Amino acid sequence: MIPLQRLRDDPESIREGARLKGEKAPIDEILALDAQARRLRTEVERLRAEQKRASSGIRGAPTAEQRSTLGEVKQRIQSGEAELAVLEARVEELLLYVPNPPHASVPHGTSEAENVVVRSWGEPTRFDFEPRTHYELGETLGIFDFERATKLSGARFAVLRGDGARLQRALISFFLDVATIDHGYSEIAPPYLVRRSAMVGAAQLPKFEDDAYKTDDDLFLIPTAEVPVTNLYREEILDGADLPIAHVAFTPCWRREAGAAGKDTRGYIRLHQFDKVEMVRFTTPERSLAELELLTTHAESLLQRLGIAHRVLLMCTGDMGFAQWKKYDVEAWAPGMQRWLEVSSCSVFGDFQARRAQIRFRSAASERPQYVHTLNGSGLAVPRTLDAVLETFQQADGSVTIPAVLQPYMGGTSRLR
Repeated sequence: MIPLQRLRDDPESIREGARLKGEKAPIDEILALDAQARRLRTEVERLRAEQKRASSGIRGAPTAEQRSTLGEVKQRIQSGEAELAVLEARVEELLLYVPNPPHASVPHGTSEAENVVVRSWGEPTRFDFEPRTHYELGETLGIFDFERATKLSGARFAVLRGDGARLQRALISFFLDVATIDHGYSEIAPPYLVRRSAMVGAAQLPKFEDDAYKTDDDLFLIPTAEVPVTNLYREEILDGADLPIAHVAFTPCWRREAGAAGKDTRGYIRLHQFDKVEMVRFTTPERSLAELELLTTHAESLLQRLGIAHRVLLMCTGDMGFAQWKKYDVEAWAPGMQRWLEVSSCSVFGDFQARRAQIRFRSAASERPQYVHTLNGSGLAVPRTLDAVLETFQQADGSVTIPAVLQPYMGGTSRLR
């Protein structure tokens, strides 16, 4: 959330940030309501002072006229306070629709075509045969069952069978082990249902409510583990000596994909339910950009250990999310489909999420609390990584070699046949 004082002091920079992201922001309405609220607050304070003077001037029992005057002032104060509460609540509500302006180092652009490739790793696999897509390989291997998934749940769901389900489980265990053992993350197993306040705190609401699955009692199925893990420390003041805090969590994720009609309708790519391992970091303002670089290398290292060619993109202003301050995407090469697949988005939010969730830290006992900076990144999205594994390590006979780092998780199985 953008602090109201910042919007008062420099509305043009907030307008420009929204424009660069291609977002509509109710800045003029907020400023108008805020001005109205400030005038009303001044009037209420004047009435309180008048009430105090009138009360202090009464000696003995008040006369009927004095009681009438005091009653009228009290009524005007109560009416003003009620109106002020409505105005302030509306300002707070509208502030939730103002996007986080991008960091100065983010390249300007309006679409994914203007994202910047900052580095690449590995060479795309070359075959002496026509490579198949993951869904063609999956059909041959008998590991995908999209037809029965549709019977069970409808479009954009999947059933994995046998070694396919085992390979997915192997990827999840591998991702978690690297994060916890090699990179120092503390593992969290969070709830999959969260309150509305948690969705607001992670900046999923109100912007993305149409993409969310919701229960009748106003609980939400999580769209990513970022939501419960970021909100672990909501309304807390952390000890600055404990920062950075790094957590990792595996969860299923649910998204309606309301804005993705017609996109990636074939294969194991864009689903309403999918598995993901998520890394979340809490740090100081001074460290947050360096932490973003570290977080991104953690996501990349997983692909490097798997032996999958990939690239890192710095996202331009028009292809960033509503809440991100700066963002990298990590894309794996899928040779069967001849395309890059986003398997991780690594983002720093500044204090945007922390202000919503009221997560602060204190550097020393005598210092005032400050808002933490939050970061998150996929480590990794499981379905697309599985797709890249199948397509990268396929053989001419339709079998798939299992990357060496996954074989211990597969009970020593070295090939899918």
